Formats: sequence, C-alpha cells, structure tokens
Amino acid sequence: MKMWNQFPREELSALRAELAKEYEALCAKGLKLDMSRGKPGPEQLDLSTALLTDWPGDDPRGWITENGTDARNYGVLDGIAEAKRLMAELLDTTPDHVIVGGQASLGLMYDVLIRAMLFGILGSTPWYRLPEVKFLCPVPGYDRHFRITEALGIEMIHIPMDENGPDMDLVEGLVRDEAVKGIWCVPRFSNPGGIVYSDETVRRFAALKPAAKDFRILWDNAYCVHDLYPDAPRILNILEECEKAGNPDLVYEFASTSKITLPGAGISVFASSPANVAEYRKRLGVQAISYDKLNMLRHVRFLRDKANIRAHMEKHAALMRPKFELVLDTLDRELGSLNIGSWTRPLGGYFISFSALPGCAKSIVEHCKQAGITLTDAGAAFPYGRDPEDSNIRLAPTYPSLDELRQAADGFALCVKLVSAEKLLSL
Repeated sequence: MKMWNQFPREELSALRAELAKEYEALCAKGLKLDMSRGKPGPEQLDLSTALLTDWPGDDPRGWITENGTDARNYGVLDGIAEAKRLMAELLDTTPDHVIVGGQASLGLMYDVLIRAMLFGILGSTPWYRLPEVKFLCPVPGYDRHFRITEALGIEMIHIPMDENGPDMDLVEGLVRDEAVKGIWCVPRFSNPGGIVYSDETVRRFAALKPAAKDFRILWDNAYCVHDLYPDAPRILNILEECEKAGNPDLVYEFASTSKITLPGAGISVFASSPANVAEYRKRLGVQAISYDKLNMLRHVRFLRDKANIRAHMEKHAALMRPKFELVLDTLDRELGSLNIGSWTRPLGGYFISFSALPGCAKSIVEHCKQAGITLTDAGAAFPYGRDPEDSNIRLAPTYPSLDELRQAADGFALCVKLVSAEKLLSL
C-alpha cells in the first residue's frame, strides 16, 4: 500500500470523502467509550476484593500490629513496622529509608513540594522567597506532575526523551543553574511512553552535581512491579546508586499500591536518605497524627511480601495484555503502512503513546469526542497542556471491556485517518 503522502491530490480527496462517510456512521452509533485515564478495569479490582471481605477474619486480635499497637487508634506517625518492611521490600531498600503514607503517592509528592516552598529543604532558603524556581519536566510526561508544579508557580522546562530516558546531556547542563530545583521522573514504563530508563541514565542521575543544594529528583516509581510480560526490563536501584555516588540526599522516591490493589484505597511510600526521611517525619508531625493504620495492616496481610505481590501482578498482567495487544494490533492493521502516525509498544505500565502528524492531535481527540470516544486531552502530557508539535495522544487501554476497546480502537484509527487526510490536503 502506498503511503498517504505519496497519493495524488485527487485520490487523497476521494479518500477523505469516503472516510467522512464512515465517520458519520460512527457518530450515529451513539457510543460512550472511555480511554481517558489509566484506570484498572473492574476485573482487576476484583482481584483485591479480599481486602474488604476477608479481613480481619476470625483473629480476635485482628486490629493489633506486631508491636502491640491497636491500629484503630492514634499513633505511629510514619507507618506501622510491618507496612514499612513491606514497602521497603517493594523498593529494594530498608525500613529506615521509608515512610508509609495514605492512599496515593501523588499526595506525598504534593506535600514535599509544598514543604520546600514554605520551609526549604534541609535548611535551605524556602523556595517562595527566591526570585525564580524552575523544574525539569521530561516530555511527554505525567500530566498530574505538571499540574502540581504549575499550581505552585514553578517554571517548567521541557526535557526530551528517547528510548533510554531523559536527555541527560541537557539535564546535566541545566542543573548548573541554581534556580533549577528538581526534575520529575517516571523511571519504569514512563507515563505515557512506556520507556524504561537505562542503567547509564540512572547512574548519571545519581551522579548529578546540581548547583542548587536543595535540588531533588522526584522519582515516581509508580510502575515498579507493573509488567505486561515476564521479560520486562528492570531498572537500577536509585537509592543505592545515589549512595554509591556520594549523593544520598539527592532523590525522593515514591510508589503506592494504587494499581496493585484498589486505587484511592491503597497505601503509599516515600523513600529517601535518613536525613530526608527525618525531615519529612518532622514536617509530617505538624500536619497529621497518623495515616490509616488499619489500611496498612489490611494490605500487609493481603500482600504479605514482594514475591506474593509479583504473583498478584501476574494476574493483573493476564487481564491487561489482551487489551494492549488489541489496541496495538488495530493500530498496526489500520495505520501501520500509511506513514501518518507512530506509537510505542510498552512492556508494562498503563499507556500507549501515539504520535500523530504534527498539528493533528487536538483535532483527532475532538473528532473522537464527537463520536463518543473519550481520550485524554491532547497536550496533557506536556507542561501547561501545550504540546509544541500538537502531535502526542495518550491511549489508556485498561478500563474498557475488550468489546468496548475494540470499538474504541477502530474509532480512534478512523479519526486518525480522517484528520490526517484533511491535514495532507491542506498542505
């Protein structure tokens, strides 16, 4: 099949008219399909029903922690011992490096930046007193990271990504500016590109020599055990690498059980150096008396250890793989030979990143919306919601059923073809 940019104008115009008729028929179906967020499907949530139904069981001391604390009451600010041990094992570190928090790691990330704004970091000047504060933002990236940074008035700087992670030459150059205070990272199965940072990239992060002593890498390890295939690549341990490089305070690492058990009802973890953990605990002591220890205890008894977590995540993968493969097969079949888009083939995580012809993403998303297919807003994966190429679209295959997903993927491919034909005719 000829690539569309090789079509004579008359053929392309006739093709566009045919696609417009197909699109009218699609809109007439009255679909209501949602591929907008990376939410687990109902069958995935069912895997963790025992959290709500089987605990505490017949144990008369079901509320009591291993240290004798009644989990129904106040106390234990930084997490019960067994939860700290579980989450430390998840991140391949030790309990003295972690604080176990509430239902989502995003809240922990927001907290550390708010505290940096108000109080500084390890004795540094509070950021709100500084003339300018900048943050490095690998793109395409996680929209909620960027929303936090924007809400705090922090200037965001684009950092392009390749198959190894962020452009480290650019990162190493920009951190020489003392106004640059941090960088967002999703190091394994990045949102939305599915990129896994290479060993060299992780080591270069750990060896950074930023001008700002209060510079921090916000290492959002959201997909640390979220493999789609058994041979999915691993990453180096950033905490260990920072210690080896003599930069133990450089990184704040985050994770949660949000896509392991129940989103919005899980537990989260902050992991860092003893100095950073001590400061976090000090600030937290003003903010809260304790997080939800009952939920911690419930999760510990359900998940037990990292080996059991991995077995649990294999069940998730068995449900997710067919959905990712359906979308990828549709894109290959419908668009693969046309030279009007490209897409990632992730081995884990929750997203497929699609790159349309420049100037087409917003129109594709709007066409999908008019046809009853909801996608994440075009540009959401860039700071301020502005994709300079208007090209990137994030696809989230996990929530719809296979039948719904088949309709959504076919509809998306049709919208890509229609908008691309219109774009090529305009040229």
